[in-house]
Amino acid sequence: MQPTASQDTLPQPIEDPNRHASFDQDREAVMRPSRRRLLPLLSTLGMFVSPAVVCGDDTGEQTLLVTATAYNSEAGQRDHEPGVAAWGDILEPGMKVIAVSRDLLALGLERGSPLSIDGLDGEYRVIDKMHTRWEKRIDIYMGEDVEAARAWGARLVRIRW
Repeated sequence: MQPTASQDTLPQPIEDPNRHASFDQDREAVMRPSRRRLLPLLSTLGMFVSPAVVCGDDTGEQTLLVTATAYNSEAGQRDHEPGVAAWGDILEPGMKVIAVSRDLLALGLERGSPLSIDGLDGEYRVIDKMHTRWEKRIDIYMGEDVEAARAWGARLVRIRW
């Protein structure tokens, strides 16, 4: 199809002569009932497989399985000034600090709270908070080492505080 003066030069969809118009309607009719049956089941299962289970022990230590990502002091990774945490703390390479999703604040992970992250050495401190869209999540500060943050990716980890 040649573009005319009124059409953009964007690619046009290719019509498949072997595809019938009723195919899409039939597919939707078949899928629709199963979606209605699956949604309640999936939401119920979500309650049981959610990584957000807080456990405590006799010592008062709490543990939680969360998604852990990593961040740097890069302008594109921050909502505000790159080297400043949400509570105004200055971020410096080498610090063992994390940002927490705001739902974790309600569980007792407040500014300055010490915690350990299974698989990582040492004690970390909460000095930053994440955007409200995140839940059951921590962000580990990795200074200016962008490659280390990318290599970390996103992992499920257990935190203890």
